Amino acid sequence: MNGVNILIVDDEERMRKLIKDFLAAKGYSILEAEDGEKALEIFERKKDKIKLILLDVMMPKLDGWSVLRQIRQESKIPIIMLTARGEEQDELFGFELGVDEYISKPFSPKILVARVEAILKRTCGDKQNEVKEYNGIIIDEAGRTVSVDGKAIELSLREYELLKYLLDNENIALSRDKILNNVWNYDYYGDSRTIDSHIKKIRHKLGKKGKYIKTMRGVGYKFEMK
Repeated sequence: MNGVNILIVDDEERMRKLIKDFLAAKGYSILEAEDGEKALEIFERKKDKIKLILLDVMMPKLDGWSVLRQIRQESKIPIIMLTARGEEQDELFGFELGVDEYISKPFSPKILVARVEAILKRTCGDKQNEVKEYNGIIIDEAGRTVSVDGKAIELSLREYELLKYLLDNENIALSRDKILNNVWNYDYYGDSRTIDSHIKKIRHKLGKKGKYIKTMRGVGYKFEMK
């Protein structure tokens, strides 16, 4: 995707250069910030052009969590968090705040590029202008929007894709492993509880319609309107 702007936020210059070199080789345009305050400054100026953010957690002035919270107040732009911690609770915390991907350092630059390309393909690629309704839940695939009884609801990229996968497989019991493989699109090594965390948030946002997402004990989940 030539010309697509990606913002790299990391206080380590060597890390920024490593990521930049691999992404630039794929034709991406790179913006850089060495701390959280600079990241927000660049985002405010370029938010209409930036398509994805790679965001480190531990940084001076303003950490990645704080940056994430502020950006999520006004934007659903895809965000991949980079961290040296690799703790399960950190991952769950990040997903709760609206992280789309979570990569622990050290990581393979080629794997990171693959994840970047997968996200951008889903968010920037051509989509059919298809609108589907499920008893008051309306999903617009072109606009990547969801409304419930005429009221728009805010979903992160991962929440949207998880809900869409459940809707596309209406009345089918889906195991957690199958959900991970089809929604996360890579071999996820963390705890499958991240799915439970996302489902909880989606149910809450759907309100009364959240009851359509059934928990299949010992299996996973199913969208059913009975």
